[in-house]
Amino acid sequence: MKIAIVHDWLIRLGGAERVLIALHRIFPDAPIYVLFHDKKFIEQYLPKAKIIPSFLQKIPNIKKLHPWFKILMPPAVESLNLSGFDLVISSSHEFSHGVLVRQKTGHISFYHSPSRILWDRSNEYIRDFKERGKSRLKIFLIKLGQHFLRLWDWPASRRPDIMIANSKHVAGRIKKYYGKEAKVIYPPVEVSFLEQTEREMFGERVRKPFWLGSDPPVGGSDKTVSYTRRSPLERPRMSEPNFPAKDYFLIVSQLYPHKNIDLAIRAFKNLPKLNLLIAGDGPEYKRLKKLKSGNVKLLGFIPDEELAHYYKNCSAYLICNEEDFGISPVEAMSFGKPVLAYKKGGAEETILEGATGEFFYNLDHNELAKAVESISRKIKNGRYDSAAIKKYSEKFNFRRFKKEILDLIGALNYNQDYSSNIIHEA
Repeated sequence: MKIAIVHDWLIRLGGAERVLIALHRIFPDAPIYVLFHDKKFIEQYLPKAKIIPSFLQKIPNIKKLHPWFKILMPPAVESLNLSGFDLVISSSHEFSHGVLVRQKTGHISFYHSPSRILWDRSNEYIRDFKERGKSRLKIFLIKLGQHFLRLWDWPASRRPDIMIANSKHVAGRIKKYYGKEAKVIYPPVEVSFLEQTEREMFGERVRKPFWLGSDPPVGGSDKTVSYTRRSPLERPRMSEPNFPAKDYFLIVSQLYPHKNIDLAIRAFKNLPKLNLLIAGDGPEYKRLKKLKSGNVKLLGFIPDEELAHYYKNCSAYLICNEEDFGISPVEAMSFGKPVLAYKKGGAEETILEGATGEFFYNLDHNELAKAVESISRKIKNGRYDSAAIKKYSEKFNFRRFKKEILDLIGALNYNQDYSSNIIHEA
């Protein structure tokens, strides 16, 4: 059976790209079709993959200008020639679910979410542009583009045979905006690799991460990898060379407005005896740097071999926004750390209140400060079982993801024998 994988674009490492890399591990011979890509990204994360871009790749500086070319993305994704394949797997957060395939070609789409800038966050997207001081003409063109893209997106959502959602939360969003049912398969959260790289960094050697072209470690276990948001293609790291002391709260996130990092900073200004470290980079970095206080540090980009140390030595992990799924909180739990999360979105599916973490209910910095104080007291009183938290996180590993994907393909009778053979090789 000939399989192809389709993804929107490859310029920065996020949750969608981690799923793509996991799919590539399962189907290493399947070519990957994209709208456009960054060559450095490919060299870093998919060095052995066959990458086939659309005509958008020829547009100069497309990596930076792509938000202004979204109106061309539907015809670009439809131009991809997938006629020679028996099964197409699209990894879609905006457009790749709209590929055109033959009648006899199966199409499974892993939806990271219906495009949020077209549906549930469309007004927030416009507001963000207004706050950046964009002209009225640009705002008008963005609104017009959203309208025409919605007219394409809804019928395009009918094209996949099967929809997979990365959480029940996203499945609900698919039902609301597309009127279709989706099967939930949680993304693979690699719960052992970060700890492995930390050991190797402070041991005799630092081994090249095995997703960069080498085989998984031997020994009979299906070791897993952390495909995290901290891409070395982003701004160079700005953290201090020495690791911080223990017992701080940690956030690992791209710095965008909807991540609500400013909420956490304001909360910790009211908690001078507690510390907060924020790892990550993004367009909000400069603004957030101005807001921070003495007990809050913005570390910038942190490579994985150092990030493990931050997870290992924090008191708890903090998440202040509605995540579709939320991989970083599960990474923190893989180190036995409890999570304090905003009770909305994927966090409700990954955090067991009172056992692996706690929730706060309103995006208010005073309420968050109270929640931080509460979980701090529980941590000091030994409320959480670190080993139990770590054990719980293992339910989200790569082996489970791989089996669920292959079982789905087998159940659809695309090629039962092929699917079974791959499972036996694991």
